[in-house]
Amino acid sequence: MTSKHHSFPLSNVKEGSRVRVVEITGGRGLTRRLMEIGILPGTEIEVVKNNFPGPVIIKNETIGSICIGYGMASKIIVEVV
Repeated sequence: MTSKHHSFPLSNVKEGSRVRVVEITGGRGLTRRLMEIGILPGTEIEVVKNNFPGPVIIKNETIGSICIGYGMASKIIVEVV
């Protein structure tokens, strides 16, 4: 079980960090959209670029590189791997 003290929004992650998705705090539409692109709890990703408060570029072996908006990134709760 993950402690809330060690998890935080993807929008707060520094470039070059590897993290694991713990939870998606958005509604069904956001959760469905993220699942469609391969981002779900347990997925490990690397933050390539974080243009706070703009888009976040992430990548992993399955999804490749993808750019997501700041609002979406703020609803993806992660922990450091």
